Amino acid sequence: MVSHNRQACSIARALEVVGERWTLLVVRDAMLGVTRFDAFLKSLGVARNILADRLSTLVEAGVFERVPYQQRPLRHEYRLTDRGRELAPVVLALMEWGDRHRADEAGPPRLAEHENCGGPVRTEVHCTRCGGPLTEAEISTRLSPHYVAHRQRQGREVATWPSDATAAARRRRPGRRTR
Repeated sequence: MVSHNRQACSIARALEVVGERWTLLVVRDAMLGVTRFDAFLKSLGVARNILADRLSTLVEAGVFERVPYQQRPLRHEYRLTDRGRELAPVVLALMEWGDRHRADEAGPPRLAEHENCGGPVRTEVHCTRCGGPLTEAEISTRLSPHYVAHRQRQGREVATWPSDATAAARRRRPGRRTR
């Protein structure tokens, strides 16, 4: 898949694949076991052309593989690839956020549970070095030295976002831990 986004941002590039409303709902349904076009249609209530476009995008991006299940007429299933299954934490995090901030008086419509023990599932961000859980205030980003070197070898500008000064000021705000 060719990226048309000029932003130097992995989030922007990922949203080219999964950033449209129906796309993550298709992925959600696949994680719940839906594999066939008509089943996606019935579950989502989406227009055929929109679903066909989303599935095509997801196949092209390697999130789904298209596998024939019937020869006459030829019909396909859409199965999540390893790349597609890697979206599980994204889908779960969105579900948790929606449960906290957008649920109605009946509460969350689905519960995520551990298959083996039945315990509730929660997404968390952890440091790979110390293993500690992190809050938004404890996370900073910086430009990758490999990315900067690559851009410089190409003679291309290296844009920063947010600027180093903005990031430093953010870390110094009252009530936030500094490094």
